[in-house]
Amino acid sequence: MKCTRCHERAEINLRSHHTAFCRSCFILYFQRQIDRTITKEKMFTPHERILVAVSGGKDSLALWDVLIAQGYHTEGLYLDLGIGPYSAQSREKAERFARTHTVPLQVVTLAEEAVSVPTAAQFTHRVPCAACGTMKRHFFDQAAIEGGFDVLATGHNLDDEAARLLGNALHWQTEYLAREKPVLTPTHPRFVRKVRPLYRLSELETAVYAFFRGIDYVIEECPNSVGATQLFYKDILNRIEAKMPGTKLTFVQEFLRSAQPLFVAPDGSPPRECEVCGMPAFAAVCSFCSLLREVERKQDNAERKQAAAGVWQEEPQNRRTGEGGREFPDSPIPDLKR
Repeated sequence: MKCTRCHERAEINLRSHHTAFCRSCFILYFQRQIDRTITKEKMFTPHERILVAVSGGKDSLALWDVLIAQGYHTEGLYLDLGIGPYSAQSREKAERFARTHTVPLQVVTLAEEAVSVPTAAQFTHRVPCAACGTMKRHFFDQAAIEGGFDVLATGHNLDDEAARLLGNALHWQTEYLAREKPVLTPTHPRFVRKVRPLYRLSELETAVYAFFRGIDYVIEECPNSVGATQLFYKDILNRIEAKMPGTKLTFVQEFLRSAQPLFVAPDGSPPRECEVCGMPAFAAVCSFCSLLREVERKQDNAERKQAAAGVWQEEPQNRRTGEGGREFPDSPIPDLKR
């Protein structure tokens, strides 16, 4: 098989595009796809400052690599979620990438700034992904605002967008379908524009690009994602894609072209600011601060129960010796109601 562009030996076959590329031509193709997406969707200009949310995975690091190569003013943001060895390895990959490319990287440790994802999930009995999403949105917005950035870029790829679209369509989540776009305009004067430059590139393509470019990224999936509905949707779409190459891209592109304009987003501009953290919010207390309050309240309750249980365990031994050292026989606590 030969490269479609230079006719040298091809190393990657893209069935969805009926084409194949050698290593150098694929890298050029990948970078041009992102450049065209940025231009077509009017995501940002070379003069704007871009905050890139990085996870240590292939997608976000591949995106950051392309933006650096194209000369954009970027800075990375990594959130240490506190998910054991997985977070430690992810952080190491993100920090190594930043050092190698001599670019700034902010690191926010949730356990220090708020609470780790496992702790939040444990005390609120929420699905870890739900607690994670709430905290990510808060710290992404906060970092973009405090850093004076113009744009927040994330590494959501075609597989992510298609799976999210399938889930929202199956349940007719019209509010979410209305916001299913590669560019999300700010809903509040303090928020910044949010963009997804990889939305037309598949997970396979980002993995191949990272491999060809020698990007060291964390391969393992987040342990909290086991059994996630999003992965189930991705599996269904992968099966369809195997039979009909190009289905994912057609699904997303045709929705954006033909269906998405029919969904009207509600007036979602937050009318106030959170009385705790000062971020834009729909209620007096934002969802992030409400989560923290719930965790703190349940942590306090758990500590009080543990303290009470400790006193109760010590009490029988204290009852055996009375005043003057007189010993009492071991017996159950009397029923005072008799």
